[in-house]
Amino acid sequence: MKELWVAALILLAAPLAAEEWRVVGDEQFAPYSFVSQDDDTPRGLDVELVRAVLDETGQPYTLRLYPWARVKQMLERGEVDMAFQFAGTPERQAQYELVGPLRSGSTVFMSSTRVVLQDWHSLDDLSPYVIGQVRGYAYEAAFDKADLRRDSSASNPRQLVSMLLAGRIDIIVGDREQLLYFVREQRADAEVRILPTPLVQMPRYVAFAKGDKHRAERFAKALEKLRADGRLQTLLQRWTH
Repeated sequence: MKELWVAALILLAAPLAAEEWRVVGDEQFAPYSFVSQDDDTPRGLDVELVRAVLDETGQPYTLRLYPWARVKQMLERGEVDMAFQFAGTPERQAQYELVGPLRSGSTVFMSSTRVVLQDWHSLDDLSPYVIGQVRGYAYEAAFDKADLRRDSSASNPRQLVSMLLAGRIDIIVGDREQLLYFVREQRADAEVRILPTPLVQMPRYVAFAKGDKHRAERFAKALEKLRADGRLQTLLQRWTH
């Protein structure tokens, strides 16, 4: 009888131990996360960073990329266990258990060369212009609350760049490397300029549901190990040099 109880407990525990974490990220955040057109495989710097940390935990997982609005919705509804790559804003800190940062990126303003503005020193300098931003993105607390003319019709950064190049908006805001990636896709470097003063140096985090401290702590411990032994920096250098 004792042996039967032990066997039953093992059978019950095994699925729990092997349960996969469901991990999702933004499919339109190249070069940090995007879906390969050849085989639909998630690729990018952030994908590799997240995979490396999860592999260190030893935790089975599945990783998929979706539109950003769906990524947030899935996490909020409890349909997934973890999502990336969230900006480290006070709003996001209040919404989720954020772990990281995985890395930091420079959030900048990019204008068409038709715009006379060469740089900005206060948000008031931007008030004469229509600022394009991706619907649902958080950028920086003061900017997000500022009374500016905004166009939030873009659903992803590639679309945002296309709108700028088409002359539909004056200035766009986003991650420097990402905006340049999409500009170069369209061979339009000569048509845009990046304003020299960045909006913010924005750390990027992974997110768990508020209160899910167990998973958050496991990920944080593995992330710190990769940071300490240099593996995180090796991945970063491979993508940024």
